[in-house]
Amino acid sequence: MSAFKPRNKHWEARVRESFARQAFMTLIGGEIASLSPGACAVALRARPDLCQQRGFLHGGVTTALADTAAGFSAYSLMPEGSAPLTVELKINLMSPAIGDRFVAKGRVLRAGRTLTIVEVDVDAESGAQSKLIARMLATMICLENTSDAPAEAGG
Repeated sequence: MSAFKPRNKHWEARVRESFARQAFMTLIGGEIASLSPGACAVALRARPDLCQQRGFLHGGVTTALADTAAGFSAYSLMPEGSAPLTVELKINLMSPAIGDRFVAKGRVLRAGRTLTIVEVDVDAESGAQSKLIARMLATMICLENTSDAPAEAGG
């Protein structure tokens, strides 16, 4: 896979600042585990309140973790004044999500001017063991002439 070159020299600070404003990631305890141009890993510690009735990490949480890793992987390559938005995703939940920590590792497959294709693997970690529990393929659109701050009402 070829190395990607960010279109914004301040890409890392911009990604980290935007992630810090992700209220849902703050709520569930998600954090950036690693970051490079075209790649972002988002990690989450297991918590009972994020699990479904059988004790597995809820599929919605798994999907949100993967979608966030995909979005920030794409965002790392986007130009200043733009923001990513998911337009399509497909996730395969491949194994029950049992572990102490979950890591969604996103990597850009193709970065176009408008659309970016990202693949994400989600692993469940328990001690030194790691197991693939989900794989996502997502398409992100580059919204130009915008900031990633929320739009104001009536705007």
